[in-house]
Amino acid sequence: MPRPLKPRAVRHDPEVVHFKPAGVPMRLLEEVTLGLDELEALRLADLEGLSHEQVGEMMNVSRATAGRILAEARRKTAAALVHGWAIRVEGGVVETVKDDESAECEFPGRGKGRGRGRGKGRGGGGRRGGGDC
Repeated sequence: MPRPLKPRAVRHDPEVVHFKPAGVPMRLLEEVTLGLDELEALRLADLEGLSHEQVGEMMNVSRATAGRILAEARRKTAAALVHGWAIRVEGGVVETVKDDESAECEFPGRGKGRGRGRGKGRGGGGRRGGGDC
């Protein structure tokens, strides 16, 4: 059985959750679903210009996971644009957080606690800029 997904931190609640080609009724369109985490990854990387590492930190996932989320979001978006499909934004394992709060603070003063406990880490709690939550 696969491990359950860790909730991804999302700081943006979209007002519009449906996008479709103009002049084509929804009943005639294929539809692709873009998860809230995928939209957040697109927003952070492509709109805000953050690196995959920074996106991962903002979403409370690893850099590699952030890259996979972003790649899937880009693939879905490109397919919808090329094929003229509708895009619905919904779902995903997410945790809504405010801009000014940390997505997770299990160990105050020691960073996010995402390490596996097998290495020495970077020192200073594993976060740039101090480590306090």
